[in-house]
Amino acid sequence: MAMDTAYLDGIANAGAALITHLGLVDDVGTELSGGSYARQAVTWTSSSGGEISPTADLVFDVPASATVAGWRGYSASTAGTDYGGTALTSQAFATAGTYTLLAASTSITHSSS
Repeated sequence: MAMDTAYLDGIANAGAALITHLGLVDDVGTELSGGSYARQAVTWTSSSGGEISPTADLVFDVPASATVAGWRGYSASTAGTDYGGTALTSQAFATAGTYTLLAASTSITHSSS
């Protein structure tokens, strides 16, 4: 049975409360570590149809020799539950730098299919 938009929006809003931080992962799905890297706190905005996006871009410190290949949603700033995420265009860092995860292109969609 396909669910209506009100249901999908309700699930999206409830789900947003579970994911309090976003983190970056490498090309094998291991969260980055070292240097000044830390998960970033996230707040969410919702749109009709069960989609949520961060309310602002998130800037991460990336350690030298790391590769950013995806993001994941977590329930805490450290440890917590990994709720998954999505792949990003892979970017290697020879030296320490920053990576900006753009809110406009980062979202979670709850669909009826």
